[in-house]
Amino acid sequence: MRGYIDLHSHWVVNVDDGARSPEESAGILRGLWGAGFSTVYATPHTRPGMFENDAAGLREAYARTLEGLNAIPRTELPEVHLASEHYFDSLVFERMRAADALPYPPLSGQQALRVRPILIEFPPDAFPAQAQARLFDLRRANLTAVLAHPERYKPVWADDACLDPLIDAGAALLLDICSLVGKYGRASQRAAEKLVDEGAYEAACSDAHRPEDAEVTARAIERLAALAGQREVRRLLIDGPTKVLRGRGAPLAPPAPLA
Repeated sequence: MRGYIDLHSHWVVNVDDGARSPEESAGILRGLWGAGFSTVYATPHTRPGMFENDAAGLREAYARTLEGLNAIPRTELPEVHLASEHYFDSLVFERMRAADALPYPPLSGQQALRVRPILIEFPPDAFPAQAQARLFDLRRANLTAVLAHPERYKPVWADDACLDPLIDAGAALLLDICSLVGKYGRASQRAAEKLVDEGAYEAACSDAHRPEDAEVTARAIERLAALAGQREVRRLLIDGPTKVLRGRGAPLAPPAPLA
């Protein structure tokens, strides 16, 4: 199957823990093309204290990386776009609310959205304080959260019901598909399998950082097909990402105040 849409990868050169050279960047994109992806969104980290990126700097790095790909025939590469993976701390949260962030751009030929999807990442050990309320705040800023790799967060390992308030706040869950083949350990794999079985994910992605990750992604797609069937592969890698990128509606009503 071809036509997959990858909402999460790290092939922009030398901005985070992803591609370290133009050759690695090209290798990631060629590998994802070979795995069936026709569209790939670069989502380098925005995480102060670890990766000191901002929207303007990432746009410049993305443009430089594209220049390095000019020698490769376009028939060997997917269509590409730029967004970012935003670490959900107080500083980045305020950047998002101030429109100083990188939400997903629309698909080619699609009109600009009033409510734009934006990729966020939580700390691995605990969810941020008042996470549900903060996601409602994003909706009021015309942003809707796409939560990266929930199966890799320790609170989810204990009880995936912790995701329910986030879904109620409009978040879409994005599977790192390589979790299904044990790339991040057994706990993440079990959580991913359970969430797939529950139909909790809206889309899946590669989260590729190196060319070899594309090979793992291809194996993981086969694993997803074995677990849930080709219809679910299509839903999570084509129909779901398309739905995310087309927007998910107007801002929700805020949660009721605590008694």
